[in-house]
Amino acid sequence: MDLASFCSASRVVIVAGKGGVGKTTTAATLALVASRCGLDVLLVEVEGRVGAERLLGYEEQLGYEERQVQARAAGRGAIRARWLRADEALLEYLGDRGLGPISRRLAQSGALDVVATAVPGIRDILVLGKVKQLERAGTADLIIVDGPAAGHSLSFLSSAAGLLDAARIGPIRTQAEDVVALLADPARCQVMLVTLAEETPVNETVATGYTLEDQLRVALAPVVVNCWYPTFDAEVPEVGEAAPGVPPELRDALVHAATYRRRRHELQEAQLERLAEALALPRLFLPQLFGPARGLGPIGRLADAMAAGIAELAPA
Repeated sequence: MDLASFCSASRVVIVAGKGGVGKTTTAATLALVASRCGLDVLLVEVEGRVGAERLLGYEEQLGYEERQVQARAAGRGAIRARWLRADEALLEYLGDRGLGPISRRLAQSGALDVVATAVPGIRDILVLGKVKQLERAGTADLIIVDGPAAGHSLSFLSSAAGLLDAARIGPIRTQAEDVVALLADPARCQVMLVTLAEETPVNETVATGYTLEDQLRVALAPVVVNCWYPTFDAEVPEVGEAAPGVPPELRDALVHAATYRRRRHELQEAQLERLAEALALPRLFLPQLFGPARGLGPIGRLADAMAAGIAELAPA
């Protein structure tokens, strides 16, 4: 598949996965791949952690306003980043409607917490509504949302449909309808699931994928299999065999390392087979990096691997 076509297939990509599988790393990698195609990218972080922008070398604290992570250059698009918080989204929503003084009082009084308790899903709707607004405004060629972990991602993405049942009229229903329309249109939004080739992450990825497709009707991008150990073809010698040029004190360690590597790959292959049988989606592989995946060097290597995988996908 053509790289630019892949990155332009949807204007919003929400990256989701079980905690610890590397979805933030994947969001940063996808941002770099898209920027290499000349696309302007906006990274949106919604959970308050150190985000994908840090992996790309931006060390300053993010805020509600956009910050430039990578400037536009010859053949490369810009990368910007921002946080989205329900409180700030509500203040902006009210301020745009001439209710600025009231919104400030609401923020100081903690009224949003009361509303969030009374109307489940309202926080997620405020955040997704802002994403919808950014998408409609053409803020960037591609908006990448570093979404919640897989468990919360389901409630995050289903909040709009739930509020359609609860709110029959009014601005909340209008906002919910707009978000549902965004999520249901593959040209506007897709979800990219991230997993490890391990039993629990694969189980959760499969369950999340079915729920997103069958119940929420959200389009799924290829699944990213992170921390993949490439095929290991070297023969593992017996411990007692001679190893020319290798000191005896290192020989056992090398044999154990090679044995571990082969076994690790065999386990990954078994989990990959389970994933392929249960979830009929293309897969992209990001290799295991033996060191911090932080900075343009490591993320650049992951971007190279993602780009190579995309090139091997069948055209849409």
